[in-house]
Amino acid sequence: MRHPLHWLQAPGWTGHLLALAGGALGTLAFTPFDIWPLGLLSAALLYQGLARIEGRQAFLRGWLWGLGLFASGVSWVYISIHIHGDASPALAGLLTAGFVAGLALIYGLMAWLWSRWLRPTGPWLSVSGFAALWVGQEFFRAWFLTGFPWLYQGYALLDTWLAGWAPLGGVWLVSLFSVLTATILSETRLWHLPRALVGLGLVLAIWLGGWALHGREWTQPAGEPLSVALVQADIPQSRKWDPAHIEHTLTLYRDMSYAHLGSDLIIWPETAVPVLSSRAEPFVQGIAANLAEHGSTLITGIPVDDYSTGSLRIYNGILVAGEDANQYLKHKLVPFGEYVPLEAWLRGLIAFFDLPMSSFSRGAADQPPLRAAGYRLAPFICYEVVYPDFAARLAAQSELLITISNDSWFGESIGPLQHLQMARMRALESGRWMIRGTNNGVTALIDHQGGIRAQVPQFQPLTLKGWVQPREGLTPYLRWRGWPVGLAVLALLLLCVVRRQR
Repeated sequence: MRHPLHWLQAPGWTGHLLALAGGALGTLAFTPFDIWPLGLLSAALLYQGLARIEGRQAFLRGWLWGLGLFASGVSWVYISIHIHGDASPALAGLLTAGFVAGLALIYGLMAWLWSRWLRPTGPWLSVSGFAALWVGQEFFRAWFLTGFPWLYQGYALLDTWLAGWAPLGGVWLVSLFSVLTATILSETRLWHLPRALVGLGLVLAIWLGGWALHGREWTQPAGEPLSVALVQADIPQSRKWDPAHIEHTLTLYRDMSYAHLGSDLIIWPETAVPVLSSRAEPFVQGIAANLAEHGSTLITGIPVDDYSTGSLRIYNGILVAGEDANQYLKHKLVPFGEYVPLEAWLRGLIAFFDLPMSSFSRGAADQPPLRAAGYRLAPFICYEVVYPDFAARLAAQSELLITISNDSWFGESIGPLQHLQMARMRALESGRWMIRGTNNGVTALIDHQGGIRAQVPQFQPLTLKGWVQPREGLTPYLRWRGWPVGLAVLALLLLCVVRRQR
């Protein structure tokens, strides 16, 4: 009699195609679909698909699973390459395919390591070791080639009981428990009854533990709530840097802001001012002075030019304008969007490598929070909010989180919605409110438990008016960041290696 999972576990293209489909299923677990059980099924399909194969077969199967995930989950980069990068459909498709296929190699490497060095014979170490390896590759993706920490398994569980673990170990711990749940459930049918009952008991304990932690107040209110107005001007990306359109852009931001005089904070999104700071200063500080007369502080995204080194450097910045002006310069830059790797070879080759403002310099890694309205704000510009430990370092020094973004690059795709989901996780991990201002959505206010308190529709020129509550105190994750989970992952993987050698 054949093994119940023969077609999934056997070498050959049947198992490979099932892995490809399993990876594609994983995307449906994330926003905007939010069918989170499919994330568990997707992880279980990869785990079982690697149970009986070795070497190149394992690498190919892992790569195909990753191809399914990234082709369905991040192929929205095609929009920025084709529409805003002025690449032909064929070239944009080729570059997107290369990007997706390259990311999938990480899952191919993970599968090869599992089959060649790590896959142990003991059932309990097998299920926990695979979950540890999964989180290990998520750590790796946050670092390798400046990182692409997108579609982490834990994000799909943000609105489940498992999210209660996020303030303890961040998205990493939620990912670990999610994959552990998937691997145990995939084995219960194959285990003898006593072992299956123990496994189901462990899963129940993990989920009930998350439920017990859900809603716990890890931080405390600090002072009075602040009123905020987030200006979503919906400037078309094609006209954002057009000199003939700049006056219209600045006038629109000015008028939309003056309609909300008296708000404690008035916030404009990433590079809302499409003019270098040295030239835009009279306009920005003039608006800030007028707002200050009514008790409002202006915070805006702006390109900051600096000549202190003897040559021109331009940074993607956030400026708190006014008498107590202070700024933050973006550290985590987007490859090709804000800087061009191998610039000497690629610059000028095709239009995509010459996008407007694709020559930003990197801000210092260690910068203080912003100061506004008597509080410290942890600033993240666009892509920076998706780095868990990077965000935690600044959050630990602040009472509020603020992220400004311009997701116009990705049109009406699922990319901006995935971006919002990750911002929600940062708020939950840190126990702090998140202010999220964008050019065309999703502009939102997120509370300290990751819930969306207010938002405005995408692709409309609107202002979101609401309140945020500054908070103080450290969650366990802000105190220790990813170190405890990382050490647990390393210990489990070492145990797998030792068991495999024996």
